[in-house]
Amino acid sequence: MDFPSTATPAHRAFIRQAIETLSVDARIVGLACSGSYSEDALDAFSDLDLVVAVAADCYGAVENERLDIVASLGELLSAFTGEHVGEPRLVIALYGPDGLHVDFKFVEVEDAADRVDEPTVLWERDNQLSDALKTGVGAYPRLDEQWVEDRFWTWIHYCAGKIGRGEYFEATDFLGFLRGQVLGPLALQQAGFEARGVRKIEHLLPEFADRLRQTVAQPEKMQLQAATEHAIVLYKAMRSPDVMACTRAEQVALKALRTI
Repeated sequence: MDFPSTATPAHRAFIRQAIETLSVDARIVGLACSGSYSEDALDAFSDLDLVVAVAADCYGAVENERLDIVASLGELLSAFTGEHVGEPRLVIALYGPDGLHVDFKFVEVEDAADRVDEPTVLWERDNQLSDALKTGVGAYPRLDEQWVEDRFWTWIHYCAGKIGRGEYFEATDFLGFLRGQVLGPLALQQAGFEARGVRKIEHLLPEFADRLRQTVAQPEKMQLQAATEHAIVLYKAMRSPDVMACTRAEQVALKALRTI
């Protein structure tokens, strides 16, 4: 089979083994790979994002056996399900001997149409996975800018309280939340990219990434206050004129931050 030119020997060997093993299980009707693989952007640090398509009438049984199936594909070092990232269908695995990270999403084949990107089909039975993919289009959800504005100033007020109370590590974590959920996605979306947190923002938007660094702070009051104020500057510079500003909430949040 053809691999992306940047696929490493470890990527290639694992995919071959996965196809060989999964194709003999009649309940599994297809295997695809998304993420960096389908974007031809693999490198030595890339994980594999595999979609395992299962016949609908067999999904319950396969779901119960996911960890055993994952263990059958190589030297499994660790595996666990993805409830902590809001995706219970996911199995996150690490394989030896040198550490290959593989994410498996087990789905009923018809549900493969509901996706955020366009995976590459690696193997399938009777075109079932390809046919399912044709019924939908991979699209990463857009960030709702009004949704952000409706929450942003309450979040800032919360952060001010953490700084004022001396809970500096919580405030530090919160600034990371703002970068990943607001500032990065807004900047990427407005530049025409998918709003994927701060993923690859150093490469996609290097000038903005330099400004974003000013929102990173040590867990100390003055640094945290300055970083939060800079986050506000970045946000207001990107806030669309079409958004209905929460003016009174903004005033109260700014006052709280500046009087701690």
